[in-house]
Amino acid sequence: MPAFSPDDPLNIRLELESVPAGSPASEVARQLVSLLTAGELAPGSRLPSERILAERLGVGRSAVREALAALEILGIVQIRPGSGTYLQGGTSDLLPTTLSWGLMLASNRTRELLEVRSSLERTVAILAAQRATPEQVAELGEYLVRQEATLDDPEAFIDADVRFHVLLARAAGNDVLGDLLQSLRSMLSVWVGRRVQTRQATEAAYEEHRAIYEALRAGDVPAVQRAMDEHMATASARIENAEPVPPV
Repeated sequence: MPAFSPDDPLNIRLELESVPAGSPASEVARQLVSLLTAGELAPGSRLPSERILAERLGVGRSAVREALAALEILGIVQIRPGSGTYLQGGTSDLLPTTLSWGLMLASNRTRELLEVRSSLERTVAILAAQRATPEQVAELGEYLVRQEATLDDPEAFIDADVRFHVLLARAAGNDVLGDLLQSLRSMLSVWVGRRVQTRQATEAAYEEHRAIYEALRAGDVPAVQRAMDEHMATASARIENAEPVPPV
């Protein structure tokens, strides 16, 4: 077994290429994703230091730091202050994320991501209308009440908003759809600023969710689809009009 350097725990035989001058941190992230999904690293492996990675890639440490922060948001790595950066899962866990990352790197593809999300949310809503249990419908109602109570608190409102959609996906009874939507939410949250920041915006979003809930509670599948379509149209417009932000 090779002896690993404390500063280079993987005794790296990294197939990393120098990043062109002026290239964004996304190129650093792309190469790191390729390395992490090569199948040679065990879950929990500690990655080389920022200094080593920066030297091998020919970039500043800030670019490496930004790339690692984004990978942590996606759950690919875990950054432990004072200890290092560690691989979160095995290759099989990371492969779906590789696709997610490849899509997310192109911030100009926000509209395409929103189109995919809208289609999946519509499917989820239809399935939930057909499959939701009385308990799940009641829980959706609780999140709706929470949204109404937090119209003046955008952060709390968004939390209730996300939980409403997560429960809706669970009620649809399709884990793959739920996972895909979660990945899309992660991608959009990295690049897009808060899209519901005013009382007018929270009230509009609340009314959209209420229409979905009322149609679902009535078991009216066409009405659920229409309500979700309307919600996705306005929600997508809010996101497209928001200012993009880099990972932090």
